Amino acid sequence: MIDALGPDKPYRSRKRGLICDVSGQNVAELTHVPALYMARTLDRLRSESGVAATLTLAERDKLLQQAALNFETARLGGIGPEEHHRLVALTSGLPVSVVRAGAATVADACRGAVKTVESARPQASVLSRLDIAPGSAAAVWRRRGRVLGVNASGNHPAVHSLWLEALALGYRVVVRPSHRDPLTAYRLVLALRAAGFANDDVLFLPCDYGVADELVRGVDLAIVFGGDAVVSRYAGGWLNTPVLPQGPGRVKVLITGRWEPFLDLVVESVSGIGGASCLNATGVLIEQNAPEFAEALADRLSHLRPLPPDHEMAELPCRPIAEARTLEAFLRQRAGNAVSLLGHAGIVHDFGNGSAALLPAVHLVHSATAEQLAIELPFPCAWVAPWSRSQGTLPLRDSLVVGVATDDDALFAALVEEPSIRNIYALDRPTWWLPPGIPHDGFLAEFLMRSAAVARPQEGR
Repeated sequence: MIDALGPDKPYRSRKRGLICDVSGQNVAELTHVPALYMARTLDRLRSESGVAATLTLAERDKLLQQAALNFETARLGGIGPEEHHRLVALTSGLPVSVVRAGAATVADACRGAVKTVESARPQASVLSRLDIAPGSAAAVWRRRGRVLGVNASGNHPAVHSLWLEALALGYRVVVRPSHRDPLTAYRLVLALRAAGFANDDVLFLPCDYGVADELVRGVDLAIVFGGDAVVSRYAGGWLNTPVLPQGPGRVKVLITGRWEPFLDLVVESVSGIGGASCLNATGVLIEQNAPEFAEALADRLSHLRPLPPDHEMAELPCRPIAEARTLEAFLRQRAGNAVSLLGHAGIVHDFGNGSAALLPAVHLVHSATAEQLAIELPFPCAWVAPWSRSQGTLPLRDSLVVGVATDDDALFAALVEEPSIRNIYALDRPTWWLPPGIPHDGFLAEFLMRSAAVARPQEGR
C-alpha cells in the first residue's frame, strides 16, 4: 500500500487505485485523496510560508544535495534503488536501463537545482531585501506565490527533475503523480523529507482526475504535464490559476546537404531513452534524397529487439496488449497516404502474457508540412519528409527542440530567432540531450519568480 504523504503524516483513504505492471498484474495499491482533503490541505499551505522559505539558498542547497544522495542510494519506503528501478520499468513499460538513467537525471537535477535558479536570476536583481544597503533601492527577485502544484505525467521518470527548482527557491510543492508511474514521485518526496525538508514543504497527493482540478484550483501556480487535451484544458485559465503547460514536444530534425554523417544521431534522437519522451525526435526533414534516408533509418531501427521492460537489454517501451493494439490502430488511421518503411506489418510484439513491446515505425510523407509531422507517439516513430530551402523555418515551427545539421549560418540564425521553437541544437548531440542547468522549456524560475522594486529606509528611521 502506498499512502499519500500529507503535511503532517502519511494519509490512507478508502478510495484506492491499483498499480499494475504492463502484463496486468497487481503491484501495489495507491491511496487517492478526496477533494475535501486536497482543498483543506492547500488552504493550509497557502496561509503561510513553509520552513524552506525561511532558509538561505545555501541551506536549501545542502538539503538538496543530501536528497539527491538519498534518492540514488537509500532504502526509502522499504524499497532500495535497484528494486525501485525494476518496479518503475514494469509499471511504466520503459526499459529498466532507461528508468535507471532517468533516475540519475533526477538526482543530477536535485544537485544542480540551486545553480540552475542562479543562472535564471536576472543580473540586476538580488535575492533578499537584506542584500540592499539601507537608503538604497534595487530589484528583489521574489516568489509569485507560496505553493506550486505539479500534475505530473508518467511517460518518463525525468519529468520529476523539472520541479526541483521550486524547492530551491523556497516554494512548497504538491505533487500529484501519474497513475502509470507514481513510484518515482513517491521515492523523490521521501528522499527530500529524509534530507530535512519539512513534511508541509513537499507533499505527495495521488488523486483521480476530478480531484486534480482541485489541486490546480487550490495552488498559487501549477505545472501541468500531458497531451494536447490536458494542456488545453488547464492552460485556458478557467481555474484562475497561472499554469505552465508541459505538453507534446513535437521535436524535429533538419539536415541540409549530405545526411550520411548524421544517421547515427538521428537514430539516437528517435529511439534513445526508449523513444517515449517529449524530447525524442518525431519529424525528420531531409534536403537531399529523403526516400533513401527513410530506408536507411528504417533499417537501423529494425534491429531494436523487443524484450520485457525489466530485461537489461530492453530498448523498446512496452504497454498492456490492449493499449498497444489501440496505438497500432491509431497509427494506421493517421498514417493516411504516407509510405510505411517500417511498421507496416504492425507495431505490436505480443509477449503472450498480457503485455507487448511497441516496435519502431518509419513513414515517408510527401511534404515537410504534412499533418503527420505533428503526431507524437510513446515509442520510436519517425515521419520523414523532403525539405527545400525555400520552405525555410516554416515546417519547424512549434517544436520543443530542433536538431539541425547545416552549414547555412543564416538558416541556423533564423531558427534561433523563431519564437515558437524553444531549443535549437546543432546535430552533434541527440535531441533529448538535457544536462543540468540547460532549460527544458525555459527556466522554471522564469515562471515562478518576478522582480519587485524595493527601496530600503535609512538606518534609524
